[in-house]
Amino acid sequence: MTFIEKLRNRWHEANTLVCVGLDPDPAKFPDRFVDGDDPDAGEALFAFCRDIADATAQYACAFKPQIAYFAAHNGGEAALQRLIAHINGMHPEVPVILDAKRGDIGSTAQQYAAEAFERFGADAVTLNPYMGRDSAVPFLEYNDRGCIFLCHTSNPGARDFQELDVGGEPLYQRIARTIACDWNADGNCALVVGATFPEELKVIRGIVGEMPLLIPGVGAQGGDVEAVVRNGKTADGTGLMINSSRGILYASRGEDYAEAAANAACELRDAINRHR
Repeated sequence: MTFIEKLRNRWHEANTLVCVGLDPDPAKFPDRFVDGDDPDAGEALFAFCRDIADATAQYACAFKPQIAYFAAHNGGEAALQRLIAHINGMHPEVPVILDAKRGDIGSTAQQYAAEAFERFGADAVTLNPYMGRDSAVPFLEYNDRGCIFLCHTSNPGARDFQELDVGGEPLYQRIARTIACDWNADGNCALVVGATFPEELKVIRGIVGEMPLLIPGVGAQGGDVEAVVRNGKTADGTGLMINSSRGILYASRGEDYAEAAANAACELRDAINRHR
C-alpha cells in the first residue's frame, strides 16, 4: 500500500487528521527516563517515543519523527530506526513521515532517499525543493512513498524568501504549482504549509486541488485549528495532516505521560473534526 493510500485510509477509517510529531527532548522527559550516568540516550529516546506512539496511534493519521531530535544524541539514530520499525510492526496502518527536509544534488539525494526509505523504513519524507527537480527525482522514483515538499512554512522568517515575486507570483505559489503540475506524475507528492499563514494556505489549496498538505504550527506556534480546516480542507473534509508535537508529547511530565498524550491527541482530533 502506498503512502497516499495509507493516509487516505486513516482519514476516512479513523476519522482523524492529526499528525503526531515525535520531537523527543530528553530534558522534558518524565523522571523515569532520566539517567545522568548514561551517555547513550538512545534507549530513553526509543522508550519514550514508543510509549507515546502506542498511546496515540488510534488518534493519528500519521506519525512524524524529526530526525534532528534523534541524531543529536548518542545512539539516537539507532533509536529512530527501532522506533519506526516498532510503529511499522505494531501500527502498520499509520504512515510514518521522516521529517528530514532533505535537498541536495542528485547523487547525494540518492543516498538521502535510501536513508529515509530503506534504512529507516519511512513511508514519506519532508524535502526542500530549492535545488530543483533533479534533486527531487531520486525521492520521486520511490513512487510508493511520499515526497512532502516545503512550500510556505510556519516560522516567522518564511516571508524572507517564500513570498518574493518570481515572474508575477510569489515563490511559494510557483513551488505549489510546479510540484502539483510537473513533479506529481505518480501522485506521491504533498506540501508543507504552516498553520500560521491561513490565507496563504487557502491560496495553495486552490492551486494544488486534492494534494495532501502537512500543517505544522498548531499549538505552541499559535496556529488556529478552525482557520486551518476552513482554508485547507478538501471537498470531502480531508486533505490535511495537522501536526502537533509539544502539545501531545509533553502533555504531562508525570507517570501519566502516555495517557495525557493520548488525551491531548484525542482533544485535538475532536477540535479538528468540529470544523470539518
